[in-house]
Amino acid sequence: MTNSLTLIARWIIAARYHPATALLFFGSLFGWFIGSFLYPVPQPFVFGGITGPEKWRLISPIFVHFGLMHFVFNGLWLCLLGARIERLSGSLHLILVVLLCALVSNMAQFVWSSSVYFGGMSGVIYGLLGYIWIRNLLAPDPLIALPKELIIFMIAWLFVCMTGILDILLGVGIANAAHAAGLVIGMLLGLVFGIVALIGKRLG
Repeated sequence: MTNSLTLIARWIIAARYHPATALLFFGSLFGWFIGSFLYPVPQPFVFGGITGPEKWRLISPIFVHFGLMHFVFNGLWLCLLGARIERLSGSLHLILVVLLCALVSNMAQFVWSSSVYFGGMSGVIYGLLGYIWIRNLLAPDPLIALPKELIIFMIAWLFVCMTGILDILLGVGIANAAHAAGLVIGMLLGLVFGIVALIGKRLG
């Protein structure tokens, strides 16, 4: 009982210091319920809005998760990566990066697959990874530093997913276009904000 209370207290403290990360996490938790227990997925969480008025549907599929492991895997990476960016640059900065990565990765998956039925935070996760990777190369900061082995593992995992073997073993489709596009846009954002941070340090 004491250990459970301690864990809850740690989560509350973490959420207080990383409100944007916590908001995204609980949005994904809600999306896990939608993706796992509601069929079909409600229209507001299905990709759309390119020509219509529902522009939020360009973003909303990132919250939908199909199964507990899908949510847990993405949720842990979101907390690990998102909290680093939020701690360094603030909540609004993290939200901006997430929205841009979500938009690009969702669009890429739609164009590649010609389907609107996809979901998950993994495209954004790869975007956050790419952001941290490049930004920290240009303007190193211990607040966002990641072990090289972790980056290598995630890039290797990206290529494993692209082989299609997980589609066969798990019986589900992997949003490879979203992963790749998320990584690229994240790296570009890391390049831009890394240069800004580098210039700021030199001028300061």
